[in-house]
Amino acid sequence: MNLPAETTFSLAHPWVLGLLALIPLLALLRSRSGNQHAVTFSSLHIFKRLGPVAKGRSGGFRLASLFLALTCLILALSRPQWINRSEQVSESGVELILAIDVSRSMQVEDFRIEGNRANRLQAAKKVTRDFIKRRDNDRIGILAFAGRPYLASPLTLSKSWLEGEQGLGRVRIGLVEDGTAIGSAIAAAAKRLDKRPSKSKVIVLLTDGVNNAGKLAPVEAAKLAKTLGIKVYTIAVGTYGDYVVQTPVGPQRLRQEFDEKTLQEIAAIADGEYFRAQDTSGLERIFELIDEMEKTEVLRTTRVEADEFFHWFAMAGVFFGLITLVGDETFWRRYP
Repeated sequence: MNLPAETTFSLAHPWVLGLLALIPLLALLRSRSGNQHAVTFSSLHIFKRLGPVAKGRSGGFRLASLFLALTCLILALSRPQWINRSEQVSESGVELILAIDVSRSMQVEDFRIEGNRANRLQAAKKVTRDFIKRRDNDRIGILAFAGRPYLASPLTLSKSWLEGEQGLGRVRIGLVEDGTAIGSAIAAAAKRLDKRPSKSKVIVLLTDGVNNAGKLAPVEAAKLAKTLGIKVYTIAVGTYGDYVVQTPVGPQRLRQEFDEKTLQEIAAIADGEYFRAQDTSGLERIFELIDEMEKTEVLRTTRVEADEFFHWFAMAGVFFGLITLVGDETFWRRYP
């Protein structure tokens, strides 16, 4: 993965610019020294009759060209250049699918975000978004499931895609029939990761219920993932109790159930870990732990290219220097 190139202006020898301070000093010394007289007169009153002496018209131009010549040559010696710095980052080799439960029980508001009541799905999406931001070099996909799974986002390196309407925006309750098809979700995620040329393949499954839909048992799906070399982390979210949720036919009372034994068995079979989150901070800690456990060293290569343009200043300095020399011998001498 190539990061955007950064272009900056630089001087290879910035200390040379200190020579610019000598230019006004040389001009001052030259003005004080003046020209030595060639003939000595006892009295100059006779010259007053000749009228005022005309001032040289070339002095200012000559001084300006000399100043420009010296300035350009000093700038050339400082070696001005544009530095193009680009960074190439190799992918971490971790490919990860987040499988998020979107059954109606995820509407239960037993979580809090910044002090305000939030339902389980809102908390899950908030923590998931933070997790995605930390995984700069991983390919991540998002799979949602209720009565059946559906792909919210394919595996991608684009974090803006995952966090936007094309990714987490499609993780919503009601897009598919209600239910909790845990086994089907694991199988669908494993199919997406199968045959991927990655060092590490991971499924993070987040649910608040018991498998009650789909044709594949969760344990069998875990064995399939194990066979394909895929780790499965399972997270149970929510608290026990009786709750009321909204359905298309009106409010419905439900009693919260967790199949912790099955979730633990899935994690054990597929070389992952099981976690339980009863609040937002607990869920955040779980994702931080998974983030640490699935870290892979990333290789970064920095390439620096320098575009030199000191020669433009050198040519300008030579040009103004030639004007000064030629002018001293020709037109500036002719027209004092």
